[in-house]
Amino acid sequence: MPWNYPFWQLFRCAAPALAAGNAMVLKHASNVPGCALAIERIFAEAGLPAGLFTTLLIHNDEVAKVIADERIAAVTLTGSERAGAEVASHAGRHLKKTVLELGGSDAFIILANSDIEKAIDTAVKARVQNTGQSCIAAKRFIVEHAVAPQVVEGLKQRFAKLKMGSPLDANTELGPMARGDLRDGLHDQVQRSIADGARLIIGGVPRPGPGYYYPGTLLVDCGPGVAAWDEETFGPVAAVMAVSDAEKAIEAANASPYGLGASLWTHDLTLAERLAARIESGSVFVNGMVKSDPRVPFGGVKRSGYGRELGRFGIHEWTNIKTVWIEPSTAPSSGSTPRSSTTRSGSSLA
Repeated sequence: MPWNYPFWQLFRCAAPALAAGNAMVLKHASNVPGCALAIERIFAEAGLPAGLFTTLLIHNDEVAKVIADERIAAVTLTGSERAGAEVASHAGRHLKKTVLELGGSDAFIILANSDIEKAIDTAVKARVQNTGQSCIAAKRFIVEHAVAPQVVEGLKQRFAKLKMGSPLDANTELGPMARGDLRDGLHDQVQRSIADGARLIIGGVPRPGPGYYYPGTLLVDCGPGVAAWDEETFGPVAAVMAVSDAEKAIEAANASPYGLGASLWTHDLTLAERLAARIESGSVFVNGMVKSDPRVPFGGVKRSGYGRELGRFGIHEWTNIKTVWIEPSTAPSSGSTPRSSTTRSGSSLA
């Protein structure tokens, strides 16, 4: 499990897996061991039998041995594309199921016939939540030409007003990034994007002093071939592309190797329903910010992973399906017909 939402990411996976009758072991991100141990303690205090949920404080190079253990029936990972490929390769070698929730470069589409001010307000929140360190943070902003100047100016003004400071301060809107190397990598993406032809409107300079602070950064004239457009940006950087119409917006949204979530803004709900069906992503939120909710399945397509968490589909990931067929009686008077049923074998994967 990843460091960016160390409790929620685990519980949304563990709750359905445990409810289905499985046991679980957790290898958390190496920089949140306190959270990992706290989660184990929470389950114990809630009354789970000893050993039903266990935290493993191990190094990354020990994970392959855990996956290979015959007691492990399936593996789930939330993390980077690289980590997902590595885990899937080990699990595949031992014929074990995987659920992968990987990176994203979510599109935020603003059509001209929408509530522009509300869309701009939501766009800023969707981009800077958790300092932009979220797989489902909006990253690529696709705007119709007719409203592009208004959207860019609105984003600029709101980014300029963001209060940067300690995450312990309730008034802070933009906290520090998790590590120095992550901030350096983000800044490199911004610099390469400018070299690729993007135009910097605001931000783009790391804040000096303690803490790995990076300001809200707005890049325009983006598109394929620009680093901030082609790559996942895990920090408060918004890449804007103007398009002529809704058709071009869908083309731009789908021109990405990722497909986790998308946000679509329009007053025309009939059009929204038609366009949402064509967007290549695990979820589409119309006139709202992409988020995970226990009531609905969550996951991606393409290089954003496969399988689902949450909702009915999320609990089904951690069960085996068994078909039971009962042959009818051969007695002539029975009048029986064949019966079959589909059940969850013992509920759990084991």
